[in-house]
Amino acid sequence: MRCFSPDGKEQRDFDFANLTVSPQLQAALAGAFALRVAPKRSLTRLSAVANPFRVSLRFSQYLAQLAWPPTQVEHLAPEHVDGFLASRSLQNSTLYSEAREIKTMLLLVEGIKPELVVKCREPLPKRVRLEENRKQSYSSQEFKRIADAARSDLRNAAKRIRVNRELLTRYRANELTDPDRRLELLDFVECHGDVPRTIGRDKWTAHREVPMPWVKKFGTVADVVSGAHLTVREATAGVILLGAMTGENPSVLLDTPSTHHRADGFAGGPRTAIVDAIKPRRGRKAYMNLVISQVPDWISIPGEPSELSARDELHTPFGVYALLHELTAASQRVTGSDKLFLAYHVRGRAVGGDGRGLRPLAPAHSWYSTVRWSEEKNLRADPDPRAAAAGEAAEPRILQARLDRIRLTYLELHQVPVAHTEQTLASHYLGRNRGNYAEYRKVVADALAEEVNKARAYGLMATFSEADLKAARTDPSSAARDFGVGSVTLNKLIEGQLDTVMNGCVDNENSPKSPSGHPCRASFMACLDCPCARALPRHLPIQTLVHDTLGARRSEMTPLTWTRRFALPHTQLADLLRQHDNADVAEARDAVTDTDRAIVARFLNRELDLR
Repeated sequence: MRCFSPDGKEQRDFDFANLTVSPQLQAALAGAFALRVAPKRSLTRLSAVANPFRVSLRFSQYLAQLAWPPTQVEHLAPEHVDGFLASRSLQNSTLYSEAREIKTMLLLVEGIKPELVVKCREPLPKRVRLEENRKQSYSSQEFKRIADAARSDLRNAAKRIRVNRELLTRYRANELTDPDRRLELLDFVECHGDVPRTIGRDKWTAHREVPMPWVKKFGTVADVVSGAHLTVREATAGVILLGAMTGENPSVLLDTPSTHHRADGFAGGPRTAIVDAIKPRRGRKAYMNLVISQVPDWISIPGEPSELSARDELHTPFGVYALLHELTAASQRVTGSDKLFLAYHVRGRAVGGDGRGLRPLAPAHSWYSTVRWSEEKNLRADPDPRAAAAGEAAEPRILQARLDRIRLTYLELHQVPVAHTEQTLASHYLGRNRGNYAEYRKVVADALAEEVNKARAYGLMATFSEADLKAARTDPSSAARDFGVGSVTLNKLIEGQLDTVMNGCVDNENSPKSPSGHPCRASFMACLDCPCARALPRHLPIQTLVHDTLGARRSEMTPLTWTRRFALPHTQLADLLRQHDNADVAEARDAVTDTDRAIVARFLNRELDLR
């Protein structure tokens, strides 16, 4: 069965004849597989499509080693599922996914017995998560060490390839001689992505293509090809660094195309590239644009600004993307691929070949690539705080770079959603992360204290009580003088002609938040500490509604985001409500109307702001 990637550019064949079961079961599982990977199903990427085939293959291997293996669909029994899962029980990291996959596949097989249907609909086995395998973010120091190591690899690659390209340019212009054929070999490699080869003549290499004898004096094939193309390690470093710069999903990163649109129009502003990206599990919103800008990432900039130089092109997302685009230009020309992360693979799976050659980094093997990269870089993780607290000598641990943890760390440090909603950021990513939980709570607490202090320093808008209104109606001139407004303005204020959302405004054209003599353009939220604002008793219901709605939004976003956006007005409103009796506040809450709710909804969605 042949499956294609969403863009139709890649394909992969799955041969169910390799399953070690009877032809009838092979056909049944192949039919279930076809339904499993059909359009509008949850499986879209080729790496995900391979999972049900892989589990089917393992299930067939288990059935084949039984004393009485089943040969027909009706022979399949609940005991076969239990036995298969028991045989895989030592694979704690994959047992849950394999159990879910085999049960899903069997439910798609026509003609299975009712008792097997019941077995397949049973709850899945509980996931076993070892403490050391729990996903958590890196510390800021670990994150920086990983990014610095990736930058080092890319800078070395850039230096090597740029020097060789300059030599090639001069060689092709007949400005250099080539007595040892080194430049001839470099020219061939740059044009073909491989070294010159011939058919082997001894019994070990007969009928195989091997490098020409004269090529071997320049080193291994990988060393020679790296003169013009990236190695797998360097391309992996590029993925890691672009992930640290953008926080994008690993699958999105690995599929990053080299084709792009320059949104800045080469007009001299911050350079910006827009590339097409796909995140299949988003469903209808799978296709999206990834904006890669030349805005420095505040986390990666050195502490001393003087340390920044022209070589620090790798401190912006655009700089990383542009350098990778430059270094893989020859690889793109040789392969015809539009993928950004192209590298020379010494071996591996390749359609129609023996596995060597230039090709994109495969999503299915990205985990192994980053693990090997981490081992080669020999980075060290921070000491275990639990061991230090217990007074034990903490052994240095290898700092393993993982794309999912890099994404999680980016989200924690920046506190902004990346290709997901703010609620998903709060509940799915940050809510489950315990990497820097204590540090994060301290940041939120400090930010909240700062906003509360700011609210106390700014003060509150002036308020009118019922007694003040009664005095204003009895002696308007004295009341107007006491509240610093004219009699006409006071009358308009009392009649509601000057109302905004939570108050009335007595001097719209002389606001401290806008140029004098011009109507105020500030948000109505800024009225809470404006000297032109006056709060009357009739405004209390909407004030309570805004206060309560802001409080309810805590659960819809990250704590730090809520603190930065809403802690100040929430505290100001809380102080304002404390000026009233509890009974009056409770009565005001009950007096909220549907019209009030509609106005507040528009207000908090910023539909009433001037833009």
